[in-house]
Amino acid sequence: MSVIVIEFITLDGIVSDPDGSAGTPAGGWAFRHGPETVAGDKFRLGSILDDGVMLLGRTTWQLFSRLWPGRDDPFSARMNAVPKLVASRTLTDTSAWTGSQVVKGDLVQAVKREPRDVVITGSLSVVHALMAEDLIDEYRLLTFPTVLGTGERLFPAGGPPAYLECLSAEPAGAAVLSRYRRPPVQWTVRPRPAR
Repeated sequence: MSVIVIEFITLDGIVSDPDGSAGTPAGGWAFRHGPETVAGDKFRLGSILDDGVMLLGRTTWQLFSRLWPGRDDPFSARMNAVPKLVASRTLTDTSAWTGSQVVKGDLVQAVKREPRDVVITGSLSVVHALMAEDLIDEYRLLTFPTVLGTGERLFPAGGPPAYLECLSAEPAGAAVLSRYRRPPVQWTVRPRPAR
């Protein structure tokens, strides 16, 4: 099981309000580059959507539950079919988006118990909670040629260090899709002392 974070991000690390739905002054920055940059499976999730589970915070889930159910293209069909876990203390009705359920109990423990790959999209509070517990295995970032200077950052100041390896970087419309993962644990074998 892997925990994979997918985010739209600016060159200066801002992830807040890429679509403008939060109404911030600089909101909508990702969508200024046209639909070819943001449409479809830009994060190369492929079979992960068939076999895994999405984990969303309440705000992201509410936005997506208004957006995705009315679409019927192949990628939307996968998004609508994937099981969805919602991290929320206040949401009780998840009927607006098929396959959704609220996470019961502690979020960190729920992720640790999950046998499937977990994909987190947006949902910065969820990402930060799992980051603090060192549970993120991979980041898939769609980096836009935009500098905002202010906003919420994926990697907050004062957060824990992360030592990652780059798996790939490729153009995706006006943006660049890059994939980073936690390197495999490397064991150091120490020679036995001579007797």
